[in-house]
Amino acid sequence: MKKVYFISGLGADKRAFSFLDLSFCEPVFIEWIKPLHKESLQQYALRLKEQIKEASPTIVGMSFGGMLATEIAKLDATAKIIIISSNKTKNEFPKMLLIGKYIPLYKVIPSTLLKKAGVFRKMFFGPTGKKQKEIFHQILNDTDTNFNKWAIYSILHWENKIVPNNIIHIHGTSDTLLPYRLVKADYTINKGTHLMVMNNPEEVSSLLKKLIK
Repeated sequence: MKKVYFISGLGADKRAFSFLDLSFCEPVFIEWIKPLHKESLQQYALRLKEQIKEASPTIVGMSFGGMLATEIAKLDATAKIIIISSNKTKNEFPKMLLIGKYIPLYKVIPSTLLKKAGVFRKMFFGPTGKKQKEIFHQILNDTDTNFNKWAIYSILHWENKIVPNNIIHIHGTSDTLLPYRLVKADYTINKGTHLMVMNNPEEVSSLLKKLIK
């Protein structure tokens, strides 16, 4: 059975993938490591790559994890990279999101507010089912806010313009955080949200099985 590495989104962990049917592969969930002082996203991706032992690995990255997977793709042309609800370059960011680069409110927002599930759930992510909402709430409560603030800074200052040839991009048409119209997706999930690994697990699982096997 093929080993597949999964990198979750910002503030999330392997629970974000818990609704997917991954019976077709041997999933390995990459663990977050503590970022170094002023470490860039590229530098962090290089250290994260140390957890990947196989040659020519298959890596699935979701959201922030997709950005890190993109950086890994640049480091290893033999890797097969699949990104979900993510972006490959800074040009696929909505301009509204990049305002945070110049007005960094995230630096002064209290940690307790960053952990309030309702704020982010309604604005961007939109977990739809009862179980999805429960898991999402648990993930946010367990998140490391210092890590999140570093990650947000790194995302906003990510200058990548290179799209490696070894990337496959899956995106949903109802993604409100990274709008579908701004990205160049290879595969589309109709009405898929930013959190479609939880909201549209059957479609995402079926597509992953097709692309990985």
